Amino acid sequence: MTQQNRLQNGGRIDRSKPLKFSYNGKNYSGFQGDTLASAMLANGIDIVGRSFKYSRPRGIVAAGAEEPNAVLQLGATEATQVPNVRATQQELFDGLVSQSTNGWPSVETDVMSMVGKVGGSMMPPGFYYKTFMFPQSLWDTYESMIRKAAGLGRSPLENDPDTYDKVNQHCDVLVVGAGPAGLAAALTVARSGARVIIADEQSEFGGSLLSSKETLDGKPASDWVNSVVEELSSYNDVQMLPRSTVNGYHDHNFVTIHQRCTDHFADRAPDGQVRQRLHRVRAKWVVLATGAHERPLVYANNDVPGCMVSNAVSTYINRYGVVPGNELVVMTTNDYGYQAALDWHDAGRKVVAVVDTRTNPTGDRVAAARQRGLNLVTGAAVIEVKGSKRVNSVMIAPISPEGDRVTGSVVKLNADTVASSGGWSPVIHLSCHTGSRPVWNEDVVGFLPGPTVQKQLTAGGINGSYTTSKALFEGMNAGLQAINELGLSASEVSLPAAEAVKEGAPMTLFHIPHLKPTSQAPKQFVDYQTDVTAAGIEVACREGYESIEHVKRYTAMGFGTDQGKLGNINGMAIAAAALNKSIPETGTTIFRPNYTPITFGAIAGRDCGELFDPKRYTAMHKWHVEQGAKFEDVGQWKRPWYYPKAGESMQDALNRECLATRESVGILDASTLGKIDIQGRDAREFLGRVYTNAWAKLAVGKCRYGLMCGEDGMVFDDGVTSCLGENHFLMTTTSGGAARVLEWLELYHQTEWPEMEVYFNTVTDHWSTLTISGPNSRKLLSELTDCDLANENFAFMDWKQTRVAGVPARVFRISFTGELSYEINVQANYGLHVWEKLFEHGEKYNLTPYGTETMHILRAEKGFIIAGQDTDGSVHPYDLGMGWCVSNQKPFSFIGKRGMSREDCVREDRKQLVGLKTTDPKVVIPEGAQGVFDPKAPIPMPMVGHVTSSYWSANLGHSVAMGFVKGGLNRMGEKVYYPLANGTVIEAEICSPIFLDPKGERQNV
Repeated sequence: MTQQNRLQNGGRIDRSKPLKFSYNGKNYSGFQGDTLASAMLANGIDIVGRSFKYSRPRGIVAAGAEEPNAVLQLGATEATQVPNVRATQQELFDGLVSQSTNGWPSVETDVMSMVGKVGGSMMPPGFYYKTFMFPQSLWDTYESMIRKAAGLGRSPLENDPDTYDKVNQHCDVLVVGAGPAGLAAALTVARSGARVIIADEQSEFGGSLLSSKETLDGKPASDWVNSVVEELSSYNDVQMLPRSTVNGYHDHNFVTIHQRCTDHFADRAPDGQVRQRLHRVRAKWVVLATGAHERPLVYANNDVPGCMVSNAVSTYINRYGVVPGNELVVMTTNDYGYQAALDWHDAGRKVVAVVDTRTNPTGDRVAAARQRGLNLVTGAAVIEVKGSKRVNSVMIAPISPEGDRVTGSVVKLNADTVASSGGWSPVIHLSCHTGSRPVWNEDVVGFLPGPTVQKQLTAGGINGSYTTSKALFEGMNAGLQAINELGLSASEVSLPAAEAVKEGAPMTLFHIPHLKPTSQAPKQFVDYQTDVTAAGIEVACREGYESIEHVKRYTAMGFGTDQGKLGNINGMAIAAAALNKSIPETGTTIFRPNYTPITFGAIAGRDCGELFDPKRYTAMHKWHVEQGAKFEDVGQWKRPWYYPKAGESMQDALNRECLATRESVGILDASTLGKIDIQGRDAREFLGRVYTNAWAKLAVGKCRYGLMCGEDGMVFDDGVTSCLGENHFLMTTTSGGAARVLEWLELYHQTEWPEMEVYFNTVTDHWSTLTISGPNSRKLLSELTDCDLANENFAFMDWKQTRVAGVPARVFRISFTGELSYEINVQANYGLHVWEKLFEHGEKYNLTPYGTETMHILRAEKGFIIAGQDTDGSVHPYDLGMGWCVSNQKPFSFIGKRGMSREDCVREDRKQLVGLKTTDPKVVIPEGAQGVFDPKAPIPMPMVGHVTSSYWSANLGHSVAMGFVKGGLNRMGEKVYYPLANGTVIEAEICSPIFLDPKGERQNV
């Protein structure tokens, strides 16, 4: 297919490598080195989307990250769909499939455009807020309609097949931008031996030099770029990151860089490669050489396809060999705008006119235009564009020297392209990310980076230095300053001689006047992506929005994915004029990360699946797998849930495991229990403050159960802590609460009691914990240890240091089943060995492994709570019937004491934990079931509590349950009812939660 706008020669594309792509189902061709945008322009594609609010046809305006319109949907399959990709930043690859993100039935003919034509004047700023308020019942409908009409891409419905990752890095100097300033800075620093990272969002280093015809040392600028890139590549400590956008600049010189690794290859990354990578960099110094964006001028119908910024026209001609039209009109307030006319003329296309708002422009580019015989119209402006789907003519009129009114008759000129230049806006976004306020500079006619506490340097266009010679000089100086700050020795850097170009003074002008008042003139767009017009900004100011931040939010100026890169300065200037203020008085909005949109995949990296939520295995995991265990996730740990035998249901397996444990001996892998080693002179006092009960007199060799409460007095974890030495303790926590408890201990130590000498270390992974329970557990353990296990020498809640199966061990006589139990702790590497030895000797006792579900049943039979299941952050110890675990005699109040004394916490009708025995013993109440006192009460019934734990007990021959009931501790023997979703009602008696061995005789034998 013929590329009607492609030049036969020139540009940096490779014409020997043609590429095919599609747009909205039609096939087109381009070349290696094209962006999707340049290939679309080469093929004469004018309309790339419809506007946000009015559904007006929109074309390509710019050539880089500032592009507001060409935001497309990419992907040949559902799984590879990527929404909102800028065509100007997407490199062309063979088979690329693209679609516009809006327009129905097509982007060329959009029904919604009629709304914009008919009701355009009826949609001023704040239209949505004022219109879609009533009725409330239609809010969901309004939202869906507005979102559908907004014209943004859609997320894929299938899983992304690609891999993303991230990397943490450090460097001495990070250079942001690889134009002339950035390359000069990087080269200067690299020669000192410093560690350098240089990142640029384009596919090649060179910045503005890639689309310029200027020379350095009398040679093409690209020659110098190539030589610098080659030298930088030779340094081991220099990392070059093309296709990499520095998207965030954070405190302490922490910078994030979004690298598009394989987006230019295909829809999917090649096997073994990542699609995108996020570099998280800590830099000692950062050099911002981010350049500047050219501002378009605001004039009537300036959004019609064919209206572009002049620098983009030059870029497409010089870099991509594409002339995006046939007849050009340039409107400019400065000398730079002339370059587009010169490049267009040199490409063999017609320049209809160069319209300069200045009355007497001078400068080398102006002289060059006159020398070529171009039609110069001075002291005038393009006040309006005519055309629907493409520019077909322009209206030109003389304007006053101040640029605020039309002073003469209008002339019509036929043209299909308009290039405008209102000057340059330094790219200060990153400098704002850390809170620095931009400073207006009248000479630059733009905002410059303000003072900062960051170790930050700037060079080139970001400083308003737009000539190549100034950019090179400032880049070198920034490099030398960084070297000096780092205490390194600088090597000589000789800069190439850039062409000296004489420039005339620019005119400060943002908004082109019209014959009609702004509110009545055809729409003059400021922010293309959010359809913000000059009239809209003036309306906002008239309605009382005087702060520029309020104007932004009311009009949506700068809210788009382009962050107002083209429109913000124009919008602020128009707001300033409407408020009768200067631009510095009006101020600017502050940019925030991200500089350009990045994918969630890059943000998450490989923090997904096992890398996001790692699977943790105990030392005995292989054995559990071999025995056919079913697993459940508990705080990242894979814990055996139950061990079904052939033909057994889950309940069958649970019954067997429970009976075996109560009748003989069962074994549980309890290695996942959180274990925190606590040492220090004040360790004992610290425990007394974080636990509700007393710890001052706990003797060495003894263990004690404790509850932990938050400041509100509500229980959040529990466990047994053992005294290993006078100032040495081992705390156990719930499996899922270990990290939180450790963090909590550290928090209170560091913020509340920093004077205390106490140290915490997590040792959960260091120890394997093997718990044997049941009447034969003593017999079994005695076969593997020389320790005297007699009750009078090793009582309940004692611990001893001994050897088990020849391995040094700590044995704790603790019970979570209510049976005679021993928790055997050995160094984790020996866990499987001891486990297998226990089974060798336990065969005669029918040693039975049991999992977490059986553990839950056994503890529920005894009325033992599980923090997080029988507690939910709203219950204190007295609600649990565990007032015995609260000591009010300690000299220093414990955490939560005041909280549980609040008026609300001492009400008699609080929900309290009780046992629940169903009238029909075979019925198991569903966990979470809501209780009522009157099952015949009208709906909504007054709920009085809920079930927290409920199981079938094979040992007791009936169900057991625990739950909360209002005033439950004073309602023993009363009935409570649980209506279910299927219409049935379960009746239960409120009873003690201890269903088995209420005196604790079995655990004390």
